[in-house]
Amino acid sequence: MQLSDFDYQLPDELIAQAPLAERSASRLLLVDPRQNNFSDRQFADIVDFIEPGDLLVFNDTMVIPARLYGRKQSGGQIEVLVERVLDDSTLLAQIRASKAPRAGSELILEGEINCVMQARQGDLFLLRQQRGNWLELLEQYGHVPLPPYIERDDANADRQRYQTVYASKPGAVAAPTAGLHFDNEILALLRQKGVEFAHVTLHVGAGTFQPVRGEDIDSHIMHAELIDVPQSVCDAIQQTHERGKRVIAVGTTVVRSLESAAASGKLRPLLGESNLFIKPGYEFRLVDALLTNFHLPRSTLLILISAFAGSGLIRQAYAHAIEQEYRFFSYGDAMFIDNRARRGK
Repeated sequence: MQLSDFDYQLPDELIAQAPLAERSASRLLLVDPRQNNFSDRQFADIVDFIEPGDLLVFNDTMVIPARLYGRKQSGGQIEVLVERVLDDSTLLAQIRASKAPRAGSELILEGEINCVMQARQGDLFLLRQQRGNWLELLEQYGHVPLPPYIERDDANADRQRYQTVYASKPGAVAAPTAGLHFDNEILALLRQKGVEFAHVTLHVGAGTFQPVRGEDIDSHIMHAELIDVPQSVCDAIQQTHERGKRVIAVGTTVVRSLESAAASGKLRPLLGESNLFIKPGYEFRLVDALLTNFHLPRSTLLILISAFAGSGLIRQAYAHAIEQEYRFFSYGDAMFIDNRARRGK
């Protein structure tokens, strides 16, 4: 398939620029590939159609304030977007500047952090500082790394709302947005109903916003991200399928985590990087249903959900969502795709 097969036109006014007052007040589009149809619901209705014994798998990564503004020692203005914190003193980052800094040059970030650009690694820059712990410095001086389609500066409220309520492991520079709709009340109701929970970790990198370059999607190389799928999650998935219930991924990051852990043909614990690119024709091994937000046109995320539900049905669902004026992207509404038919259920 070609990249143009995953394009669509979205009115600007449907791009959510801020979260709703309540997390669970968002809308939810139900997509059923078995019946080839979809229906409009509210997110709070999710309690009604997730069944006792189903397993919800969440990504427990925590977004760090990963954007910093500053200048080169020469005076040129720069913007730094952290890709990954490597250790207390070293990180990898994207740098936006009129001219890229050379190795050995000093950068002054937020007027307080002096660091040195040590080397380039492809499109990324290795930055080192000696003042303290990078994560602590980011927490003190950094800005919430809102996606480029949110056309405003970050606000104090974003520190809480561009974060899931169950986030616990710092390291992401973009939120696993499907989880933003859950509040503590919804989670409590699901537990009371007998729904099982499990957590993996995928620290979402800035590469998630990188466009697919080239019309032939088979030539695209996916950016690598750090994934942790522990043995306890592998056991929970096996037990869920043994009792004939669904494994439900909360977000595309969970899909990539689980499918990466099963890449050998058997699900095993995984702690390491993955650049798995899921596209139509991919054979899903573990995931029976997917909760996800609406994704950018021509993106790897839209390609993934098209692989999961079928490109034709996703095109229809997106056309319906636009007609019904759903809110799109990170702070937007959600879609639930039940695809248990893939496992013969």
